Amino acid sequence: MFKRLLRDIWNKGENKLSRNHLDVFSVCAREFHSGKELCGPRSFFGVEDFVDDDNTKPYTYRKEKISKNPHKHVSFKQRTIAYMQPFTLDVFISKRFVSASITHRVTSKQVAVAGTNSKDIKAALRSKSDIPACLAIGRILADRSREADVSTAVYTPRERDKFEGKIRAVVQSLIDNGIDIKVYLN
Repeated sequence: MFKRLLRDIWNKGENKLSRNHLDVFSVCAREFHSGKELCGPRSFFGVEDFVDDDNTKPYTYRKEKISKNPHKHVSFKQRTIAYMQPFTLDVFISKRFVSASITHRVTSKQVAVAGTNSKDIKAALRSKSDIPACLAIGRILADRSREADVSTAVYTPRERDKFEGKIRAVVQSLIDNGIDIKVYLN
Protein backbone atom coordinates (compact mmCIF):
# COMPACT_ATOMS: atom_id res chain seq x y z
CA MET A 1 0.00 0.00 0.00
CA PHE A 2 2.86 2.33 0.82
CA LYS A 3 4.40 1.83 -2.63
CA ARG A 4 1.06 2.50 -4.29
CA LEU A 5 0.55 5.77 -2.43
CA LEU A 6 4.06 6.96 -3.25
CA ARG A 7 3.62 5.98 -6.90
CA ASP A 8 0.32 7.93 -7.08
CA ILE A 9 1.98 11.02 -5.63
CA TRP A 10 4.94 10.72 -8.02
CA ASN A 11 2.69 10.25 -11.05
CA LYS A 12 0.78 13.43 -10.24
CA GLY A 13 3.99 15.33 -10.89
CA GLU A 14 4.68 16.32 -7.32
CA ASN A 15 8.31 15.55 -6.68
CA LYS A 16 8.30 16.85 -3.10
CA LEU A 17 6.16 15.65 -0.25
CA SER A 18 4.35 18.59 1.26
CA ARG A 19 3.00 18.77 4.80
CA ASN A 20 -0.42 17.46 3.81
CA HIS A 21 1.16 14.33 2.29
CA LEU A 22 2.61 13.21 5.63
CA ASP A 23 -0.67 11.31 6.20
CA VAL A 24 0.93 8.58 4.09
CA PHE A 25 2.94 7.54 7.11
CA SER A 26 -0.06 7.47 9.43
CA VAL A 27 -2.03 5.44 6.89
CA CYS A 28 0.81 2.92 6.73
CA ALA A 29 1.02 2.73 10.48
CA ARG A 30 -2.74 2.16 10.65
CA GLU A 31 -2.56 -0.62 8.08
CA PHE A 32 0.47 -2.40 9.51
CA HIS A 33 -0.84 -2.54 13.07
CA SER A 34 -4.23 -4.22 12.82
CA GLY A 35 -6.30 -1.13 12.11
CA LYS A 36 -5.14 0.94 15.08
CA GLU A 37 -4.01 4.41 14.27
CA LEU A 38 -0.85 4.74 16.26
CA CYS A 39 0.43 8.19 15.43
CA GLY A 40 0.51 10.86 12.77
CA PRO A 41 3.92 11.53 11.31
CA ARG A 42 6.94 9.38 12.06
CA SER A 43 9.11 10.15 15.05
CA PHE A 44 12.53 11.80 14.93
CA PHE A 45 14.41 8.51 14.57
CA GLY A 46 12.18 7.18 11.79
CA VAL A 47 10.33 4.67 13.92
CA GLU A 48 6.66 4.90 14.85
CA ASP A 49 5.83 5.53 18.48
CA PHE A 50 4.28 2.24 19.51
CA VAL A 51 1.63 2.18 22.19
CA ASP A 52 0.17 -0.40 24.53
CA ASP A 53 -2.90 -2.51 23.75
CA ASP A 54 -5.20 0.03 25.34
CA ASN A 55 -3.65 2.71 23.07
CA THR A 56 -2.56 4.95 25.94
CA LYS A 57 1.13 4.92 26.75
CA PRO A 58 4.37 3.88 25.07
CA TYR A 59 5.98 0.55 25.79
CA THR A 60 8.02 0.56 28.98
CA TYR A 61 10.21 -2.06 30.57
CA ARG A 62 9.41 -3.14 34.10
CA LYS A 63 12.36 -3.32 36.45
CA GLU A 64 10.85 -5.77 38.90
CA LYS A 65 10.88 -9.43 38.02
CA ILE A 66 7.43 -10.84 37.40
CA SER A 67 6.92 -14.44 38.35
CA LYS A 68 6.16 -16.75 35.45
CA ASN A 69 3.63 -18.51 37.64
CA PRO A 70 1.75 -15.94 39.76
CA HIS A 71 -0.13 -18.70 41.61
CA LYS A 72 3.07 -20.49 42.65
CA HIS A 73 2.91 -21.84 46.17
CA VAL A 74 5.49 -20.44 48.60
CA SER A 75 6.06 -22.75 51.53
CA PHE A 76 5.82 -21.74 55.15
CA LYS A 77 9.53 -22.36 55.60
CA GLN A 78 10.40 -20.05 52.69
CA ARG A 79 8.26 -17.28 54.16
CA THR A 80 9.50 -17.60 57.75
CA ILE A 81 13.14 -18.71 57.55
CA ALA A 82 14.44 -15.13 57.73
CA TYR A 83 12.55 -14.59 60.99
CA MET A 84 13.20 -18.00 62.56
CA GLN A 85 16.96 -17.85 61.95
CA PRO A 86 17.60 -14.13 61.63
CA PHE A 87 21.42 -14.00 61.78
CA THR A 88 23.79 -15.16 59.06
CA LEU A 89 27.54 -15.58 59.09
CA ASP A 90 29.51 -14.25 56.14
CA VAL A 91 33.18 -15.21 55.79
CA PHE A 92 35.44 -13.67 53.18
CA ILE A 93 38.98 -14.92 52.68
CA SER A 94 41.40 -13.39 50.21
CA LYS A 95 45.12 -13.96 49.74
CA ARG A 96 45.94 -11.07 52.08
CA PHE A 97 43.05 -10.73 54.55
CA VAL A 98 40.35 -12.63 56.42
CA SER A 99 37.09 -10.97 57.40
CA ALA A 100 33.87 -12.28 58.90
CA SER A 101 30.59 -10.66 59.89
CA ILE A 102 27.26 -11.60 61.41
CA THR A 103 24.34 -9.92 59.62
CA HIS A 104 20.66 -9.64 60.51
CA ARG A 105 18.69 -11.01 57.54
CA VAL A 106 15.58 -8.88 57.82
CA THR A 107 17.19 -5.47 58.38
CA SER A 108 20.49 -6.26 56.55
CA LYS A 109 22.49 -4.65 59.36
CA GLN A 110 25.84 -6.01 60.43
CA VAL A 111 25.69 -6.91 64.10
CA ALA A 112 29.34 -7.90 64.58
CA VAL A 113 32.35 -7.54 62.30
CA ALA A 114 35.94 -8.74 62.59
CA GLY A 115 38.75 -8.67 60.08
CA THR A 116 42.52 -8.94 59.97
CA ASN A 117 42.68 -5.61 58.16
CA SER A 118 41.61 -3.63 61.25
CA LYS A 119 44.32 -1.85 63.25
CA ASP A 120 43.77 -3.56 66.61
CA ILE A 121 43.93 -7.08 65.16
CA LYS A 122 46.63 -6.38 62.58
CA ALA A 123 49.21 -5.50 65.23
CA ALA A 124 48.68 -8.69 67.25
CA LEU A 125 48.97 -11.16 64.36
CA ARG A 126 52.12 -12.40 62.66
CA SER A 127 50.32 -13.16 59.37
CA LYS A 128 46.96 -11.79 58.27
CA SER A 129 45.73 -14.72 56.19
CA ASP A 130 46.83 -18.00 57.78
CA ILE A 131 44.91 -20.45 60.00
CA PRO A 132 45.90 -18.85 63.35
CA ALA A 133 44.56 -15.55 61.99
CA CYS A 134 41.27 -17.31 61.11
CA LEU A 135 41.05 -18.71 64.63
CA ALA A 136 41.66 -15.25 66.07
CA ILE A 137 38.96 -13.73 63.83
CA GLY A 138 36.49 -16.39 65.01
CA ARG A 139 37.31 -15.70 68.68
CA ILE A 140 36.99 -11.90 68.29
CA LEU A 141 33.76 -12.22 66.28
CA ALA A 142 32.30 -14.50 68.97
CA ASP A 143 33.10 -11.93 71.67
CA ARG A 144 31.57 -9.08 69.65
CA SER A 145 28.44 -11.04 68.78
CA ARG A 146 27.91 -12.04 72.43
CA GLU A 147 28.06 -8.33 73.31
CA ALA A 148 25.27 -7.78 70.75
CA ASP A 149 23.18 -10.63 72.30
CA VAL A 150 23.56 -12.96 69.34
CA SER A 151 24.02 -16.60 70.26
CA THR A 152 22.99 -18.43 67.06
CA ALA A 153 23.73 -17.88 63.38
CA VAL A 154 23.43 -19.72 60.09
CA TYR A 155 26.25 -20.26 57.61
CA THR A 156 25.75 -21.28 53.99
CA PRO A 157 28.97 -21.35 51.96
CA ARG A 158 29.06 -19.61 48.60
CA GLU A 159 29.07 -21.75 45.48
CA ARG A 160 32.80 -21.27 44.93
CA ASP A 161 33.74 -21.91 48.59
CA LYS A 162 34.47 -25.31 50.04
CA PHE A 163 33.83 -25.89 53.73
CA GLU A 164 37.40 -26.74 54.62
CA GLY A 165 40.64 -25.11 55.66
CA LYS A 166 40.40 -21.44 56.65
CA ILE A 167 36.60 -21.19 56.42
CA ARG A 168 36.21 -24.23 58.62
CA ALA A 169 38.72 -22.73 61.10
CA VAL A 170 36.64 -19.53 61.43
CA VAL A 171 33.39 -21.46 61.93
CA GLN A 172 34.99 -23.92 64.38
CA SER A 173 36.47 -21.05 66.39
CA LEU A 174 33.02 -19.44 66.64
CA ILE A 175 31.51 -22.73 67.83
CA ASP A 176 34.32 -23.24 70.39
CA ASN A 177 33.75 -19.74 71.79
CA GLY A 178 30.03 -20.24 72.45
CA ILE A 179 28.20 -19.21 69.26
CA ASP A 180 25.87 -21.87 67.87
CA ILE A 181 26.42 -22.04 64.10
CA LYS A 182 24.19 -24.11 61.83
CA VAL A 183 26.01 -24.99 58.63
CA TYR A 184 23.92 -25.74 55.54
CA LEU A 185 25.90 -27.61 52.87
CA ASN A 186 24.44 -28.38 49.47
